[in-house]
Amino acid sequence: MTHDNRGHLVGDTRVREERHRRCVLFTTGVLILLGTSPVLVHHVGSELDQLLAGRDHLWELCVIALHQLLAPVHDVFHVLLVVGLLYATWDRARAWLGLRRVLRTLELRRTVPGDGFWAVAQRVGVPPGLLRIVDGLPNPAFTAGWLRPRIYVARELADVVSPDELGAVLAHEHAHVIRRDPARLSILRFVGCALFWLPALRRLAADVADDAEIAADDAAVHGRPLVLASAILSLAGWRVLGATTAAALAAVSGPRAAVAGFQRDALLDRRIRRLAGEAPAVVSHVTGRSLAAALAGLALVWTSGLAVAHPLPNPTAHHVVHSAVEPHCEHAHQSALSHLFCAAGHDRQPGQPCPHEASRRLPG
Repeated sequence: MTHDNRGHLVGDTRVREERHRRCVLFTTGVLILLGTSPVLVHHVGSELDQLLAGRDHLWELCVIALHQLLAPVHDVFHVLLVVGLLYATWDRARAWLGLRRVLRTLELRRTVPGDGFWAVAQRVGVPPGLLRIVDGLPNPAFTAGWLRPRIYVARELADVVSPDELGAVLAHEHAHVIRRDPARLSILRFVGCALFWLPALRRLAADVADDAEIAADDAAVHGRPLVLASAILSLAGWRVLGATTAAALAAVSGPRAAVAGFQRDALLDRRIRRLAGEAPAVVSHVTGRSLAAALAGLALVWTSGLAVAHPLPNPTAHHVVHSAVEPHCEHAHQSALSHLFCAAGHDRQPGQPCPHEASRRLPG
């Protein structure tokens, strides 16, 4: 039986946050599904092509002409998907290698029985073996590691905050470990890079990163929300003790390779106010412009995907005697653009040649 640590929330804050969280996850899943399925689904064996064969008109719209016009657009989305996957793989590999390189430059030590970090970790239920104490850490505390996440804490942190506040910070980071937030957010980053032509996905990933911080706050409260709020305020002004290390870590921190929630200014106000018993608004990173761009991209990929799913006739059918083939429409053998709308509503029989091919009727 799990214990709900959100007793500090007031009004309908919990309901609004849960609604926003479900909306973000649902929208993310829908965008991923709608963004990939039109590119891939018609390559999977199905009866869709047989069902559409010979059905060449949608009212006055010629589906054959639409297929030919949108086939290059559909090919572009294939290229974008491949480029996106390569870019996402490079981005994740760069983040992983960059984090390893930065951590190798830092002087890490484990906690041992008797030191202050060990005692505080034991008191708040954080396994001391997860802690790595670092001299001159740019961020006061963060969680990193995809398979085996660890909590990295600045040695100077114990001199800046009280033992209770230190316990709240460690409990917050431990919540990230339990939820596997570094791996989860990294996967979202991968998907956002792979489908880079849907900018709303990247912004939804930022919403998920915000929710991860909120959930970690709730897990770390332990009935004393103001202690965590005080710790967040103390660490908001943390200044880096090494510019080179800070710049390197900044390239791979946050939702890219680590979870570092104490220096994200845009989120600090919301976190502190909700811990103080207020009801701050839940603001999304998704903008109207990014959503409009995503809808336009989805409309284009789906239109081209459905058009290409309609099969063109077999080119070998041109071996038939052309003089015996009736024209598909009144403007047969013209360009696909001029053939997009047909006044005559005939349907081609399966096996007949495509009317847009540059074949010529034999003289009769």
